Amino acid sequence: MSSILKAKQTQFGLYAVVSTAIVLGVLGLLNFLANRHNQSLDLTANKRFTLSDQTLKVANDLKQDVKITYFDRTSAFSAPAGPKDLLDRYDNLSPKIAIEYIDPEKKPTVAKALGVRSFGATFIETNGRREEAKSVTEEELTGAIIRALKGGARTVCSVKGSGEHTFENTERDGYSNIKEYLERNNYKTREISLLEKAEVPADCTVVMVGGPRRDYLEPAVTALKNHMEGGGRALVMLDPPIKLARDETDENVALTKMLADWGVTLNKDLVLELSPVGRLFGLGPEMPLVNKYESHAVVRNMRDAASAMPLTRSMDVKGGGKTTVEKLFSTSDNSVATPDLSAAEIKVEAANNKKGPFVLAAAGTYNTGKEKLEGRFVVTGSSLFLANGYLRFGGNRDLAVNMMNWLSQDEDLISIRPKDPEDRRVNMSAGQMRTFFFMLLAVPVAIIGWGLAVWNKRR
Repeated sequence: MSSILKAKQTQFGLYAVVSTAIVLGVLGLLNFLANRHNQSLDLTANKRFTLSDQTLKVANDLKQDVKITYFDRTSAFSAPAGPKDLLDRYDNLSPKIAIEYIDPEKKPTVAKALGVRSFGATFIETNGRREEAKSVTEEELTGAIIRALKGGARTVCSVKGSGEHTFENTERDGYSNIKEYLERNNYKTREISLLEKAEVPADCTVVMVGGPRRDYLEPAVTALKNHMEGGGRALVMLDPPIKLARDETDENVALTKMLADWGVTLNKDLVLELSPVGRLFGLGPEMPLVNKYESHAVVRNMRDAASAMPLTRSMDVKGGGKTTVEKLFSTSDNSVATPDLSAAEIKVEAANNKKGPFVLAAAGTYNTGKEKLEGRFVVTGSSLFLANGYLRFGGNRDLAVNMMNWLSQDEDLISIRPKDPEDRRVNMSAGQMRTFFFMLLAVPVAIIGWGLAVWNKRR
């Protein structure tokens, strides 16, 4: 009997040893795989801890090593939800990205050599170039990596002098926000006047015509034509020629004729979107919500990003003798275009309204006849989509910089960019707060009451 018990004890002991070994082996394997393949699952509604498509694209396309150096106190490196959390996500993207954490108080000579003046300074180095990120955010880090990789100056020159939106204007209809956003994405910005000198400066990578309210004189149009047909790049945004008592926009006949010669005919109308989808965003019919994109490189990656085009006109697109033109996006079938641009009250059911869909933007190339030198242009029927009051709506920022990337032949950077963190606070009135409080109080009281009733019944 004792021998049987000893045999069973030996058997159980062996089982215990083998089971423990298997568990330890599995844990060791999982730990090894976790160290080699660091993966995480983002369950937040706005994907707060997921890097954007553009960051992934930049990391996957790296051909050289990128070093990110972050300067801060040692105690800040392990702070929960601190900069290290974001930097570690970059570290896991590619073996070509390396992160170094330096305490400037422990290595003052290294900090001094890089010009570190405060805690939190972050530098990106690659190909012998160094760029500083203004803050530890995805937008700043990815922007600094792009600047370091690309090098060289890309300048967006905005034409002024005929009532265009200006970079210095901080009001709702100004372009100060797009100026800041372009500069974060490796572009320099400046304003030029074709009235003072009818010639586009040689350092202008892209010329931007931002909704002129007055007619361009012939010398200014000729300057733009010579620039583009000589291999230059242009973004031309022409609003509908509205003629109201306090708001009048000239037809710009010479400029629209130049565009028609290139294959883009701008219609004298105002597009109204009647689809109920826009109402969900609080948009009126004068602000079409666009989510119907074509396959052009500018909009190829914007399938899930709706854009708003305030006060826009329609256009007809066809190729010219030396141009190839493609549509970028259009309205829905449930849209109309009214030719009545002088009525304060919009008549959606007017008999002379045309039915959609309507093309709202186009991109084209111009054959200069010279090898590896083509002109590029983008035309939109609205200039307000870049204005401060509308730039942050949906995909407007992505659309704007995608246009610039394509015009400047930086197609590899076209993607969906980092977004600002979503504000998910719950705002409640005093009455709603009281209702919520009583509901919060009622649930535990009801449970306690139910428990007491059951206890009393069973007693």
